[in-house]
Amino acid sequence: MHTSHPRAEDEIGAFQLPPSVREYRDLARRIVREELMPLEREFLASPNHAYGLPPTVNIRSVFDKKTADRLEGISRDSGLFNVLVPEEFGGPGLSLLAQVVLEEEFNYSPVPFPYASVPNILYECRGDQVERFLKPVVSGEWTTAFAQTEPGAGSDPGGMMTTRATRDGDGWVLNGTKMWISNAGDCELVMVQAVTDPEKRQRGGITMFLVRRDNPGMKVEVPGIATWLGPRASQHIIHFDDCRVPDSDVLGEVGKGFVLGQKWLTIHDRLMRGPYALGKMQRALDMSIDWAKQRKTFGKPIAERQAIQWKLVDMYVDIQALRSMTYEMAARADSGEDVRTEAALIKMTSTDWGARCLDHAIQIHGAMGEALELPLTLFYRVLRHAQIGGGTSEIQRVLIARKLLA
Repeated sequence: MHTSHPRAEDEIGAFQLPPSVREYRDLARRIVREELMPLEREFLASPNHAYGLPPTVNIRSVFDKKTADRLEGISRDSGLFNVLVPEEFGGPGLSLLAQVVLEEEFNYSPVPFPYASVPNILYECRGDQVERFLKPVVSGEWTTAFAQTEPGAGSDPGGMMTTRATRDGDGWVLNGTKMWISNAGDCELVMVQAVTDPEKRQRGGITMFLVRRDNPGMKVEVPGIATWLGPRASQHIIHFDDCRVPDSDVLGEVGKGFVLGQKWLTIHDRLMRGPYALGKMQRALDMSIDWAKQRKTFGKPIAERQAIQWKLVDMYVDIQALRSMTYEMAARADSGEDVRTEAALIKMTSTDWGARCLDHAIQIHGAMGEALELPLTLFYRVLRHAQIGGGTSEIQRVLIARKLLA
């Protein structure tokens, strides 16, 4: 049994989402519940679903063509497939606040909502890059990977990055190794950071390159490094061996690639971790409330036990606080504010609190909480991973402290 419980953003109060955003949210919520949730048991039982894969790739890895086509068709027909795309590229041009609201709904189910997953920095494409690189990603024909982390350059990529790009005629030659790169084995396009000026490094000496997956100078180790996130959730190692890239495939300006990388991390890997966690946390709370009401021990529902009630309250508090912070930070980003520190705050709290929330939910469900047919263990694994991926919680604290002490 599943019940949708009231949420704070549905109630009448001082804060109200714009009507247009509520319409998109309600549409996404309905599709997730009616179309995705009935497929959860099949999805969770499959060995082919994987963390880090774009939604469209993930559903096609698990479901038959008829089912995958139907889900993608629903997304396209409803107008949600390109809902996070700017207006000039065929989307509605929603605010970041609206995108946060929708991402929370998309993450309520472990079955991915099929939509165009476009890295924000890819909108920096200029000239014929728009046709060659951006449009295939917007249409869903291509997927991407972001290659920054290296074996010795995780938390300090600017200072420790060793992948080099050297000038050669009207192009560049890349040499080096990237590690822990999600989706590198399945994508068509890799966004690669490489050092072009060892003296300047992150202050004008790192450049972003767009490298086609079929470039003969780029080799992806398949299957990659297996993790507890699933059989197909391999984090890939990429080797660049005299990989030639023309000037026309530099994203943005030469030397400004670190800035683009920080822009990607700020929004995609930090601020958007908020709704990524919120959808899972809200689902865990809803499931826990339903379970606590029906599960009886010693003659009465466990919902009457104070130990259970307090766990539910702790989950609710974390969700309410995180949702409020995430909405505020997204709105501040929409107003043009530099939210790098605030995004670090969202990243740290969403992953720490998210893992804690799922731990409570699993405990409330008892042995059933460990059942792989429920989404709780998958949600826990990906949220626990998120305390490391995209910058550890400790690094986020360093970034926040840096601003406090400036």
